[in-house]
Amino acid sequence: MANKNENDVDSEIEEGKSIKEFGSVQTKNPRGNIHCLNIIGQVEGHQILPPQNKTTKYEHVLPQLVAVEEDPEIDGLLVLLNTVGGDVEAGLAIAEMIAGMRKPTVSLVLGGGHSIGVPLAVASDYSFIAPTATMTVHPLRMSGVVIGVMQTFQYFQRMQERIVEFVVGNSDISNAEFKKLMLSTDEIANDVGIIIFAQKAVDC
Repeated sequence: MANKNENDVDSEIEEGKSIKEFGSVQTKNPRGNIHCLNIIGQVEGHQILPPQNKTTKYEHVLPQLVAVEEDPEIDGLLVLLNTVGGDVEAGLAIAEMIAGMRKPTVSLVLGGGHSIGVPLAVASDYSFIAPTATMTVHPLRMSGVVIGVMQTFQYFQRMQERIVEFVVGNSDISNAEFKKLMLSTDEIANDVGIIIFAQKAVDC
């Protein structure tokens, strides 16, 4: 068996760091080079989440997407999703970047693609979901101090409309149907929205 040369060892070390730090890996075969990006746990935005939370940091993901788009040796992007959701603006920023890429993109929902995971799932050219996976569609939620005035309600509406417009614009679901799922009151105990299982998610 031949000894690995120094470049191969360095490449494996770099790949190991990339998986550990950013949850990404690049695979190469005669048919093409695919960059695999994981979006797992909670999408972290401007607020740093507690260390025990499994998170995907948008400041790590956005530069990776730029690098994938500009690297001539990468032929396409595979996004693996298993997320509970997270920061709306960070999630939409990632989704917009994926939707705007010129290279072929594919998303695969494994486990869950909940909340802001829905726009992330439909952002790619082709979207797949595992038979055991689920997706949760619900209205916009906000934590922290909320000022109880009309302007806050209007801001919520505009933010929610951004999400609806993105999903409708990147999938085959209609605005009315998506809002109907989002505002369903008979599916989730003590909450508004719906949990969609794999086949229904594909149908929608």
